[in-house]
Amino acid sequence: MQPFQGIKVLDLTHVLAGPFCAYQLSVMGADVLKIEGPDMPDMSRIGGHVQHLGTNFLTQASNKRAMTLNLKSKEGQDILKKLAGDADVLVENYRAGALEALGLGWKDLEPINPKLIYCSMTGFGQNGPKRGHTAYDNVIQAVSGLMSITGTPESAPLKAGGAVLDYGTGIMAAFAVSCALFQRVQTGKGQRIDVSMMDSAFMLMGSTMVGHFCGANIKPAGNDTDNATYSCYQTKDGMIMLGAGQPNQRRRFWNALGRPEDADRIAKMSKKQLAEERGAIADLVREIMLEKTADEWVLLLNAAHVPAERVRSIADAAAHPQVAHRGVFHTHKDFLGAGKDLKVPVAAFSYEHGGPSVRSAPPAFGEHTDEVLGKLGYAKKDIKKLRQSGVV
Repeated sequence: MQPFQGIKVLDLTHVLAGPFCAYQLSVMGADVLKIEGPDMPDMSRIGGHVQHLGTNFLTQASNKRAMTLNLKSKEGQDILKKLAGDADVLVENYRAGALEALGLGWKDLEPINPKLIYCSMTGFGQNGPKRGHTAYDNVIQAVSGLMSITGTPESAPLKAGGAVLDYGTGIMAAFAVSCALFQRVQTGKGQRIDVSMMDSAFMLMGSTMVGHFCGANIKPAGNDTDNATYSCYQTKDGMIMLGAGQPNQRRRFWNALGRPEDADRIAKMSKKQLAEERGAIADLVREIMLEKTADEWVLLLNAAHVPAERVRSIADAAAHPQVAHRGVFHTHKDFLGAGKDLKVPVAAFSYEHGGPSVRSAPPAFGEHTDEVLGKLGYAKKDIKKLRQSGVV
């Protein structure tokens, strides 16, 4: 049995962060119903060669059911209230105050279902001067300071290549919901959750922020640090990132390079000494790294228990033998037709039993609308009328 088996989640989110939160709940067994406007599909559905099945949507839509519902209509609002009355969790990422204006906020739904966990995800949170401002991953990277420390002193500020804050926020929200579900077991009460992308950015830069508060002048350093053996170098055929940060790792690093005379000396250096002598040490490392290929160095250093890996492209990383052993991706066979498979992420962890899994493929736009309404007691003729009037 999976942890969230039997848990019903209403997914009123769009784009990446919110849908990923609901997706992570779904891979742990939750029954997730994605709700979209009849004339306003999730914008992440755009793209791809199959209508309404864009890559961004496919990433986090497995295991979900999908229905359309016009929340601006009285009938649509009534239907959502019926669904909320039987739900465990509602996740939404509308602009702060938008659902409250429709009579669908926490204070509106909590009397209907006191056990409901209502999770709101926004760029800046439900209070403060930027409460009503909308944002995406790139905007939060800018305002949070993340861009200012990404890149080299010459190239910064740079946006991180992946949507790290979207997915990081999604994980934060999924964790918050999970905690609230556990809390409900103890108290019998629902919960109101306020998740901010900006707050999440600060959490993901935790040590950086503490360094700032302690007076450090945080600057972009590119691929380097004050420790020359915790930096990136060119080899014969590519780049390698070294992670010999601890004294014992530095000692093993220099011994593996056949330089025992440097092993003890550099291993015993303080943080200040490492920074002061970085230039000379880095010059030596740079010269030695050019003697072998990146893969040769990885084999040699890993055998000596020194963290080191070749800098890989996305394609090379996906093809790494380690990936096949971890189950981090699920393959939907022939999902896109013409013999094409679809690989999607599952979770970054595994359980001995009852762990994360993908059970069904991403749903078509509004695929389960009739099924959901039927279970609420609507007859076929009533559903037809709702569709004709634009409610679904």
